Amino acid sequence: MLTYLQRAALCKNPLAKKLLSLMEAKRTNLAVSVDVTLKKELLSLANSLGPYICVLKTHIDILEDFDQETVTALQKIAKQHQFIIFEDRKFADIGHTVGLQYAKGVYHIADWAQLTNAHAIAGPESIATLKKIGLPKQNAMLMIAEMSSQGSLARGDYTDQSLRIAIEHSDFVIGFICQRKLTDDPTYIHFTPGVKFSGGGDSAGQQYRTPFQAIVEAGVDVIIVGRGIYAASSIEREAQLYQQAGWEAYLQTK
Repeated sequence: MLTYLQRAALCKNPLAKKLLSLMEAKRTNLAVSVDVTLKKELLSLANSLGPYICVLKTHIDILEDFDQETVTALQKIAKQHQFIIFEDRKFADIGHTVGLQYAKGVYHIADWAQLTNAHAIAGPESIATLKKIGLPKQNAMLMIAEMSSQGSLARGDYTDQSLRIAIEHSDFVIGFICQRKLTDDPTYIHFTPGVKFSGGGDSAGQQYRTPFQAIVEAGVDVIIVGRGIYAASSIEREAQLYQQAGWEAYLQTK
């Protein structure tokens, strides 16, 4: 199995190259999803988590006090701690609409989110439109090929079609949101949500796996942890534990 750094050398997309390189340099494959509703809390968490993560995943539209200073400050923190900002927008509409959602409106996502994601439901032209906007900004995209929620319809042929679209737009799509490794192509990065030390599930249908199960058994690259970290009594300590567990799991695959 290739190392992250060896895989980075094979990537043509600059963000994929950057992400794999910083994962190796920081010894982390941890992404944290910060689903908070206040700017102050988002920025505080970003700063606290920065040393331990490769990716910070946001839902910018749940902020109750969003302003332009939010993303300016977030970009500054990301540069300081060397992590990628991933806006979990989940685009799922026709090309014209997703283009406006990506570039316009209140959030101007394309201007600050280096990474975002999309469903395959609207077909390849939707992804092509996002690419026209994001690629010149050296942004990139993940295809949502599978989900961690119980009863998800993203499986089977739908997952296969997501992979096909990713290959068709391989200069922009650098990986997947998924539950398992979908391709042996080392330039694609596999992200998996629903990671928690305790495993199990929650009352809303989320299904959890441990870092070992995700990386060693399922073959993914980046573990996404949410409440397991940001709801902990010691956020930094918990982030460090997940970072260590994720990295140790990665080393077992070498």
